[in-house]
Parts: sequence; C-alpha cells; structure tokens
Amino acid sequence: MDLLLDVGNTRLKWGLHDAAGWHGQGALPLAAVDGLADVLAGGAPVRRVLGANVAGAALGARLDTLLAARGLAAGWIGAPREGFGVRNTYLDPSRLGADRWAALVGARALHGRAALVVTSGTATTADVLDGDGVFQGGVILPGLELMRRSLASDTAQLTFADGRFEATPRRTADAIATGCLHAQLGAIERMFRLIAAEDGALCLLNGGAAASLAPHLECPLRVVPNLVLEGLARMPDEF
Repeated sequence: MDLLLDVGNTRLKWGLHDAAGWHGQGALPLAAVDGLADVLAGGAPVRRVLGANVAGAALGARLDTLLAARGLAAGWIGAPREGFGVRNTYLDPSRLGADRWAALVGARALHGRAALVVTSGTATTADVLDGDGVFQGGVILPGLELMRRSLASDTAQLTFADGRFEATPRRTADAIATGCLHAQLGAIERMFRLIAAEDGALCLLNGGAAASLAPHLECPLRVVPNLVLEGLARMPDEF
C-alpha cells in the first residue's frame, strides 16, 4: 500500500493506494497532522510514502519525524522538466509548485487531451495543459474564501458575513459572495478560452471550493476529488 500526501497551505490530504485503486482518502488541518498516525494504524501496511509539500520545510520535517517513528521515510517530489506524459515549460521548471506539477500529471492520466487544470483552495490555480501534454503556463489568484476575508479585513464597512450567489445582489453580504465568485469564474473561463478550440478540451476542477464553483462554470467540466493524489499515484517507485 502506498501512502500519498498532498500537504497544502491549510490542509494535509492523504490517500491510500495500490494496484487495485484507492483504499481511502481524507484530510487533516495542518494543526492536526499528528492525526496521520491514526491513518497509519488503521490500514494495511504501508510500503512507501510519496508526497507534495508546499507548506514549508518545518512541517515537512514534522511529518518526516512522525513517519520515521513508524519505520517509514517520505519521498517529497519536485517539478522536473519532463515526466509522466507532461512537459514543463516553466522558465525555471524547478520553481513550479510540487502540487501543481502533481495535479498536471494527474490530469494527463485522467484526460489525455487538452485540459485546464484548476485547483481551488487557499489559492486558486488555473494551469493550461495542451493536447500534447505540454504545460503552457498558468495563473495564481487568491482563493474564494481568501478573497472574501480580504474585503472584511481591509475595509471598514464590509464585514465578513455569510452571503449567497445572486444574479443581481441586493444585500451587501450577497454582493460580496457573488462578486468574489464571479472573479473566480471569470479567471477560470478566460483561461479555458486558451484551449477551447482543441479537440476534447476540458476543465478539470478540484479543491475545497470546487462545489461552489462548479454549478456556475460555463465551460466543459469534470470535478475530481484530488488531482494531486491522482498524480502521485501515477509516479513509479523509482521516482
């Protein structure tokens, strides 16, 4: 059994995978990553650990210590120039986030055609993967929740409150919720236009805000629970 780890800005997402497929997935707040010990105790023996970590070296070291106590050592991936059917054209390929690289690999494995690979978490990323598996580049913007909270923290009269999407909002809370959602949708749809003419082009959407975004997106769409884990699952033992 492989333990696969997606260590993001606010949560650790984990998955247990073998040749037969997934045997469980879940998530833990970064403040509670010690709960990973319960995952290890409750499942089949783990033969290897592979992860993508964008939460920093300190958290990586904490996880290494937790795993070492159980006789395990994590392999932490970086972004290469090319691999697993994807070519990375970042000006400095190593500067591409490990999570974005793994998500591109997962997208290529699940959909072998042009794709806009969107992760909607603390930040939203929208990465262009053409039909030949070439990562052409992408954008990063504040995530949906971060957009809403920034208005509450940086303006005197726009407090953070629950709002809902409305075509023409007539409450401030709804105006904020709708405006932030439109900003996310607009960025995604504009990026999708770059591949819209390619045969079978699809937006692959994952992340914590996917359920909020998906009903309103006006482009061909597939929601995937965690593209980073899907990508890690395609990386062989020698990686």
